[in-house]
Amino acid sequence: MNRRFWKNGVFAALITAGLLFGGIGRVYALDRDHDEKCERRIHKAEDALRDAERHHGEHSRQAEQRRRQLEEAREKCRHDRDHDRDHDHDRH
Repeated sequence: MNRRFWKNGVFAALITAGLLFGGIGRVYALDRDHDEKCERRIHKAEDALRDAERHHGEHSRQAEQRRRQLEEAREKCRHDRDHDRDHDHDRH
């Protein structure tokens, strides 16, 4: 009886550890994926701004619009990162 109890306890501990640490790995992978998407979005907006400045001038309407879009992309990434950090802090 004691041996069976021991085996069941070890099995339960292994299952719990697998679920816990497996879930953590997925969370970090999602964070990394989100960060990469933000970097790509910002890089794309920077490229669009440079193109608009090159084709229409630094102070053109098109460049100003691209500048606003770049700032919006940066702000969205900051907001998402801060929100995720606050949410992570609440979980601990």
